[in-house]
Amino acid sequence: MARIHLTLPDEFIFTTELPVRVSDLNYGAHVGNDSILTLMQEARVIFYRTLGFKDEISFEGSIGQIIADAAIQYKSEAFLGELLIIKIAVDDFSKYGFDMYYVIENKETGKEVARGKTGVVCFDYEKRKIATIPDVLLSKLKL
Repeated sequence: MARIHLTLPDEFIFTTELPVRVSDLNYGAHVGNDSILTLMQEARVIFYRTLGFKDEISFEGSIGQIIADAAIQYKSEAFLGELLIIKIAVDDFSKYGFDMYYVIENKETGKEVARGKTGVVCFDYEKRKIATIPDVLLSKLKL
């Protein structure tokens, strides 16, 4: 059976910490597969805020982002109360978007919990169509 394999960029430009909450757990008492996407989104919003943006939908005027695709490799379990370190990298820029990569690790053990990628496409929420990456976002991402 084919498996997803994510090759990570060499340089990560942002790191944050998030605790595992009870709402992140599934019936196996570990972080659920769906919660990994939520943790990635939370880290992404924190990242954008450090760049000076309020959220994901207002980079410049009515231009924000949508997620075009997502891929996750699950590596190990994470449990209630553990502190996770989430690292973010950006790569593969085009006129309309880029890929954002995530590595999620257990802070105490250093063990990798998951790695993921989201395809980010800029979107004009007024015109309801894709848009070019605003210069203000591009300049902040290409540090």
